[in-house]
Parts: sequence; structure tokens; C-alpha cells
Amino acid sequence: MSSQSESYKQAGVDITAGYKAVDLMKPHIARTMNAGVLSGIGGFGGLFAPPIAGMQEPVLVSGTDGVGTKLKLAFLLDKHDTVGIDCVAMSVNDVVCSGAQPLFFLDYIACGKNIPERIADIVKGIAEGCVQSGCALIGGETAEMPGFYPVDEYDLAGFCVGLVDRPRILDQETMQAGDVLLAMPSTGVHSNGFSLVRKVFDLEGKDLHLYCDELGMELGEALLTPTAIYVKPLLALMEQVQVRSAAHITGGGFYENIPRALPKHLAAKIEKAAVRIHPLFERIQRSGNIPERDMFNTYNMGVGMAVTVPGAQADLALSILKAAGQDAYLLGEIVPRDGGEGVVLC
Repeated sequence: MSSQSESYKQAGVDITAGYKAVDLMKPHIARTMNAGVLSGIGGFGGLFAPPIAGMQEPVLVSGTDGVGTKLKLAFLLDKHDTVGIDCVAMSVNDVVCSGAQPLFFLDYIACGKNIPERIADIVKGIAEGCVQSGCALIGGETAEMPGFYPVDEYDLAGFCVGLVDRPRILDQETMQAGDVLLAMPSTGVHSNGFSLVRKVFDLEGKDLHLYCDELGMELGEALLTPTAIYVKPLLALMEQVQVRSAAHITGGGFYENIPRALPKHLAAKIEKAAVRIHPLFERIQRSGNIPERDMFNTYNMGVGMAVTVPGAQADLALSILKAAGQDAYLLGEIVPRDGGEGVVLC
């Protein structure tokens, strides 16, 4: 492309670097294309034809999120090809909780300096997240903002749109006492609670490269592990089992997120011994001397997604998830709520 501006470049914005970044990211974006995509990158808007054939009443479901201060780990480790997975995961895992198939994703990257290879690495992760969730990356924006962001830093956010037939939207009001809660394990901290992580650990010093036997890797590497994406196994489960509700466990942990997927008259009773706590959280709690309540009210504690199904279908649900490549286990049961909290940890 011949477009260039020396004056703009002298002000800190190199538009030719943007063109190079687009060229480098094209192979990654190509991996995400599907039959609904009607446009290539470079236009003023991404075009997508939703697959509504056979649906009674198509409903769009949207979600948006970022990666938060987990990006500080990417900066410190100079590793940028996984945070894009986190960005996608935070939106698609929310969208699927309504019963929707994510259709397409758009990203927004704001940086102090457009380093094409770094931008392409970020988009590589975004594309991988899209492939894992079955949605297309149909557009995005890279904004070079000198003087606003430090040269070596950036922010990352994204937006997802999904589709579900209205009769298939998950309805938590169908839930009954005696239903059971299934847990899908997390890969670690995912993308929430990193402000507390950074307060607990000296990540700019010795703790970043501290080898942890219980994790089998350095602390920084474990913390940067990308968020698990649960879309495909959860959609497979919904095809064969009456899923009452699904709760993506993000910031706010058990106490905030699980009640969002429950009717007001019911609660989730969970025995703490049943929770397969990821060893990373044990280290965080021990190192920061953090009360147990705060841990369960901040982190996923090893449970990235909690799904409620009828008790009689629990074994079938676990076998379906296993066949879909998703580990899962019985987390708790649904009980009447007697004026207390939506989650009872005992």
C-alpha cells in the first residue's frame, strides 16, 4: 500500500507499521473463517450471515470484555501469543451461558507503539481462541497511541456475538431442588484477580521466575496460562441433556457468579472437599495470607464453569463432557434457599 505520512510518523504514529501488522496477521485470521463470513479484513465493517435456517425465533447474544492486568505478565515475560485466547475466552464463555453458539468476534488493540510482529502475536492468540470456540474473527482495530500508552505496553479488549433459538435459551427458572452442579476445571487464575496476584507476589523481581514444584513450572508461566474455553463441550452437552443453567466463574468467584445462574428461591450447596482446588490458588492464599472467604469471592479456585443439570442426568452429562474432551466432576447440589446466600460452602 502506498499510503504514508511522514508528518504523522514524526508524531509517533507509523501507518506503514499498521499495514505490515495486517499482512502478518492474515494467516491467523484465515484459520477462523467459516461459512457465515461474507467479507474479508480491510473493509469498514465485518459482514456475517447468521445461520438461522430451522430456527423458530433467532436471538442474538452479545458479550464484551478485556484481559485486565494479566497483560502485565505478558509484558514482563515478553510473551504475547496467549493473551488473545484470554480475550476471546472471557466473552465466548459468557455468551455460551445463555445457550448460544458464538458466531463472530472483533478485537481492539491499543498500544504505545505498533510493533507489527507483536501485534501479529496478539492476533495469533485471538485467532486460536476463535478456533477453540468455533467463531470467526471478522474485524478489529489496532490503535497506535503514543504518549497515552508506554511504548512497550498495550491494552486488549474484544466483542463477541452469538446466536440461539429462543426456545433453547437456558432458563434457570426450570431448576429444582435435587438438581446437581457439575464443575469444569479451570487452567488456573484465568483473567481475574490479577491486581491481588500482583500485590501478593513480587512479579517484577524474583517471584516471576520462581519454580514451583506443585505447578511443574515457573510462577510467571503458570499465571500466564490462558483461560480455558468451554464452548464446544458445553454446546455438545446442551444437545443431549436438559442443562438448567451455566455459570462462568470470573471475578467475584463462587459467591458472585454461581447465584447469577440460580433462581432466587434456590441455593447451591457445595462441600469444600469436593472442590478440586488448583494448586496455584493454594500458593496465592498461603503467600498472601488471604482468608478463605476472600479466595472463593475473588478467584475461580479451579472451577472455570459450573453447570446445573437434573440429578438423574448427572452421569450422562459427565460422560458426554468426557467424550467431548472436557474433564468434569460433581461439585454440589441445588437446595432450597432459606433466606441465606445463593452459595453455601460447607
